[in-house]
Amino acid sequence: MTSLRQLRYFVEIADSGSFTAAAERLYVAQSALSRQIKELEQHLGTQLFERTARQPRLTPAGEAFLGRARQLLTDLDSAQRLALEVGQGLRGSLQLSHSSTVPLTGELLTRLSSYLRNHPEVNLEIAQQSSEAQLLDIAEGRLDIGLLRLPVLRQHEGVELHELFSEPLLLAVAAEHPLAGVSEAALERLKDERFVSVPHRHRGGLSYLSASLCLDAGFFPKAAQVVSRKTTQLQLIEAGLGVALLPACMRDIAPVSLKFITLKPRCDSTVALACRADASVLVRQFVAAMTA
Repeated sequence: MTSLRQLRYFVEIADSGSFTAAAERLYVAQSALSRQIKELEQHLGTQLFERTARQPRLTPAGEAFLGRARQLLTDLDSAQRLALEVGQGLRGSLQLSHSSTVPLTGELLTRLSSYLRNHPEVNLEIAQQSSEAQLLDIAEGRLDIGLLRLPVLRQHEGVELHELFSEPLLLAVAAEHPLAGVSEAALERLKDERFVSVPHRHRGGLSYLSASLCLDAGFFPKAAQVVSRKTTQLQLIEAGLGVALLPACMRDIAPVSLKFITLKPRCDSTVALACRADASVLVRQFVAAMTA
């Protein structure tokens, strides 16, 4: 069977023009080099070099074999480099999902863009999913990375959560709302308001956090006629159907007519990254970059 060593020796002799020069460049004895080429010719059943007094000359068979031998060695080098880069987390593909209240803007987009600039051989496939769906898909190996808002109500074995950053919650109202003209508002003033986002007993995230804050202020948020846990709540607020507590980053994707009002006291919401505890090197590299 032809070995990679024989291929390398054969190409080196062809390139250097002599067995002596090839042996010096390969740091092997000339006798060992000659033996390997003889074994290669015996395996192929044909002579690759014409041995002359001055220098070896490729036979027609040797000429034909040289191009394929070069390509095989090039492909091998590429395969080895690819394996190394994938193993070191420098190349590959990542499946990433984010919840509707974690838009890829602001601080998150800055970190994501920086990672991609530093890892040009990594591709991202991005989708939008609820926090619960993300955690389940990560636990069952269908998703690499999840971006969600805390708290989560159900933990999955083998799934890690890494806090990325916190940002203030703001009161979002329509331009015609009575509070649209104020610069700040206390949660207590919202007890009679209708909220377009209300919590589900089996789901955490922003709606759960908002309800918890309202309860601390002495009331449970009243549901509007139409509610949503998706970014469509921005359109519901714009239409005057209710209000919501939204993270500051939602201003980046909100209709320009919406008014965002500072809450007093300040209330923060935390964005977290989820991944498997036994994640690949590629995922670990991503997590390290996003949490740095």
